[in-house]
Amino acid sequence: MGTTKLSGLSNSKKSARMMARFAAIAAGLGFIGQAAAQGFPTKPVEMTVLFGSTAQTISQVLADQMSKSLPQPVVPVSRTGGGGAIGYTHVNGMKPDGYNIVWNSNSISTAFHTGGLKVDYKAFTPIARISLEPVVVAVRADSGWNSLNDIANAVKSGKSKVRIGASGKGSFTHMATYSMFKRMGIGDRIIYAPYDEGKAPVELLGNRVDIAVQWPGQFVSHVKAGTLKILCVSSGKRSSILPDVPTCSDSGAKGLDLTMWRGLAAPAGTPPAVIERLQTAAKAAAESPAFKSAAERIGFEIGYMPAKEFGDLIAKDDAEIATLLTEIGLKK
Repeated sequence: MGTTKLSGLSNSKKSARMMARFAAIAAGLGFIGQAAAQGFPTKPVEMTVLFGSTAQTISQVLADQMSKSLPQPVVPVSRTGGGGAIGYTHVNGMKPDGYNIVWNSNSISTAFHTGGLKVDYKAFTPIARISLEPVVVAVRADSGWNSLNDIANAVKSGKSKVRIGASGKGSFTHMATYSMFKRMGIGDRIIYAPYDEGKAPVELLGNRVDIAVQWPGQFVSHVKAGTLKILCVSSGKRSSILPDVPTCSDSGAKGLDLTMWRGLAAPAGTPPAVIERLQTAAKAAAESPAFKSAAERIGFEIGYMPAKEFGDLIAKDDAEIATLLTEIGLKK
C-alpha cells in the first residue's frame, strides 16, 4: 500500500515538472514570436493588388502611408485576373510570415463560390478592413432619367430595351445589378452587358450601354463635368462621399443594402504578433490626413475595422454572397 502511494506521488511530481517545462517552452516561444514581431519587417512587405481602377489607386496610397509606420516599405504588386483568383492563389501559396499580404475584398467569396478559386476566406487571416465603396447607378446626363423608378417605367412601357452594364458575371457589381432590378420586378426584362472593370464611363458615354453599375470613383470626374449623373447608391444608408444621392432602396429597389469592403489579409498561420504589427500600421494609414484626402478625391469611404471584427464580417458576407449567387444560378 505504502509503495503505491509513493509511486503515485512520484508520478504526480513528474507530471507537474513536465507541465512546468512545457509552459516554459511555450512562454519562450511566445517571447521569441513577440521579439520577432518587434523587429518586423526586416525586408519589404509585398501587397498583392487584385484589381485595377480605384482598387489599385487606393492600394498605392495605403501602401505609402503604411510604409511610414514600418521600418521597411510596403510594396503593391498588381496580380489581376480571374475575378481576384490569380492574386489570392499567389498569396495563399506564400509562407505565412507577414511578408506577403493581399489587398482583399468581397471578391474572396465571389471568386470561390463561382468556382474560380480553390480556397475560401478561411485560407487567410484578416488584418484590417480599410475602405467601403457602395455600388452606384449612373446614366448619361441627357438620358431623361432621374431615378430608378424612371428606369423601371421605361422598361415596363416596352418602348425601349434598356442595356445595363456591369463587370463580368459573378462579380460584385453583377450581383448588385441582379439584386437591384429583381427587387424592382424588371430583372428579366433588361439586357445585361458585361464589360471589363474601369470601362464603365467609356461604355456609357459611347452609348453602348444605357446604365452603368460600378464604383463611384469611376464616375466622379464625369459627374463634375456634367456628362453623367449618379441616380443612387447601393448601401443601406446614404454615402458620406455622395451625401446628396439617395439610396437605391429609397429609389425603388426596396431593401437593397450591398457595399463592397476592401481590406488586408495574410496567409492563414501568420503569427498573431505579426498580424497585430500590420494592423497597427494599417490603422495609422487609414487615419492619416493623406488617406483622408485620397478618399475625398477618389471617391470612397474610410471604414477601418480591426482584425477580429473584420473576420466576423467576412464570414457573414460569405454566407450571404453564397445565397445570392445560388439565386443567380452561378454558385458552383
